[in-house]
Amino acid sequence: MTHVLMELPYAQSALQPYISAETVSYHYGKHHAGYVNKLNILVEGTEFSDKTLEHIIMYAKNAIYNNAAQVYNHDFYWKGLINTPTSPSVELLGLIERDFGSLNAFEEAFLAAAAGFFGSGWVWLTINSENKLEIKMTANADTPIRHGDTPLLTCDVWEHAYYIDYRNARPSYLSNWWKLVNWNFVSDNLAAFENNPIAGYNQSCNELTAICDYVDYMQKNERTPS
Repeated sequence: MTHVLMELPYAQSALQPYISAETVSYHYGKHHAGYVNKLNILVEGTEFSDKTLEHIIMYAKNAIYNNAAQVYNHDFYWKGLINTPTSPSVELLGLIERDFGSLNAFEEAFLAAAAGFFGSGWVWLTINSENKLEIKMTANADTPIRHGDTPLLTCDVWEHAYYIDYRNARPSYLSNWWKLVNWNFVSDNLAAFENNPIAGYNQSCNELTAICDYVDYMQKNERTPS
């Protein structure tokens, strides 16, 4: 099985002004692509040559694991960004409010964890087997699926993710990265975890019409205990 570099779901300039086309060119075109190419070389002639990326992550070690995990992590990172405003689904927002108090409180906690992360790695929003949302940090190439957690969102805090645009000002990168979060992707990941496809698209209605008022009212009631 040959692993291929994912196609970005947007143009390399689409994340500007928050993440420049130059950063995407290097981050995606050099670093991400490099992990894909190295993984294909490393697995050739091994027991992992015909295995999926997820299988390799679960069972491989050392360089094979590191490169496979970095491919997975970067795939997840790019899919979690978008150049148009989105919002969490009703279901996702309900869990965020339950486990963090509010979306603003979650934002503060997530960005504080990312800003304080020592060294290189990833910061994740995950959901565990008990249906609890957690902020997890993984060093270097490590990834939550190796440890039985389901990722919903990730932020790359390796320096190559932001150094061209922000130099060593990681907090500035993080505050702007937050503006690009693709909540549709995060909501869909929750829906997949819950095996509830409708939940991922159950977005709040933003049109100021009687129909939208009714939709918002019905969605709010879905979270109200009977």
